[in-house]
Amino acid sequence: MPDTPFAPLLLGNRPGSFPHSVLAERHPAIIQQVREAFPYGPAQHRALDELLANCTEGVIEPLPADAHDRNHWETWGLREYTGRSWFDVPWLWSESWFYRRLLQAVGYFGQGPWQGIDPFRPFKLAELDSAETDQELAALDDLADRPAAEQAQALLHGSLWGNRADLGFRLSAEGARAADAAPGLVADDSDRLWSLLDSADGGTLCLVADNAGRELVPDLLLVAHLLGTGRIEQAVLHVKPYPYYVSDATTADVVDALRRLTGAGGAASAYGRQLWSALADGRLTLRAHPFSSAPLPYEETPGDLCAEFASATLTIVKGDLNYRRLVGDRLWAPTTPFPDVTAYFPGPVAALRTLKSDVITGLEAHTEAALVAAEDQRWRTSGTHALIQVRDAR
Repeated sequence: MPDTPFAPLLLGNRPGSFPHSVLAERHPAIIQQVREAFPYGPAQHRALDELLANCTEGVIEPLPADAHDRNHWETWGLREYTGRSWFDVPWLWSESWFYRRLLQAVGYFGQGPWQGIDPFRPFKLAELDSAETDQELAALDDLADRPAAEQAQALLHGSLWGNRADLGFRLSAEGARAADAAPGLVADDSDRLWSLLDSADGGTLCLVADNAGRELVPDLLLVAHLLGTGRIEQAVLHVKPYPYYVSDATTADVVDALRRLTGAGGAASAYGRQLWSALADGRLTLRAHPFSSAPLPYEETPGDLCAEFASATLTIVKGDLNYRRLVGDRLWAPTTPFPDVTAYFPGPVAALRTLKSDVITGLEAHTEAALVAAEDQRWRTSGTHALIQVRDAR
């Protein structure tokens, strides 16, 4: 990955910046939401209070000596960052550390009744069970009679936009190329994505999932379509080994999403049964590698995971956090070529991402200029713009 002083690592120590607002405002709000979502006892309440004080005013502290993942975190930078302010270490690292410490505070990893209880589960289920999800799944019935190419493009855009999936399901193949059909699509390499899949004559797709709930469902629908049409023979869905970043998908979230699909009726139910069967016979497999929750860029992917990505026909990296890890959590010039910053990746890779942080690469100069003219720099973090970027050279 290019190492340049003109693309500094993002830190959270500049008041008024987006990273600073996450550390100073979003994280305290998340602590309060988690506190209210469960009837935690005094021990958890004390630990959450201590975390609130530590993450806003304190310094990074070591993990307990008996922590199951202490060696991982020390390898990932904990030794280096211990004693430093949360705001003065790389933002990607600090954010990840927050969620690790939050799980510790609520007893997720320890012995006791709260072990393994996802503190974000109520929020995930509320979204999955919403009326909006019903509407999005019902739209699949209309899509079922459309030509295969139109279905594929609609499902790709459903996966791209996540919880704006109802828009994605209604996109036609022709409309997706029109300027007004996918508003806010700032880069579109979808033709190259389809070309890679079509030229492979089957093969394996790795999909690195992002969020659970209404954002995981369209990812699963895309996988089902690719398997059902023979574009891929196998799919590997990479999820998080434990709850992470509020809504990131775990194995339990995949099961919840499949149950939601199979119970929905109509085309959604058929997709759900197809995916259930694919898991049972091995055409679809789940991975929960420890590195999936590491506070590091994918440039530091360990060898076993590199080998999986290298053997895939295509790896699709979903969402904003995974994009930051893919290109490096740096303030790149937006016109920095996407293939340059992903040249290290061991195989063909595609990014599907709604923009929710400052990091961006691969834009045309005129696109950046138009975005800045219309919105100043708000377009980077508003979630109203998205991209499909592909690097296909091995």
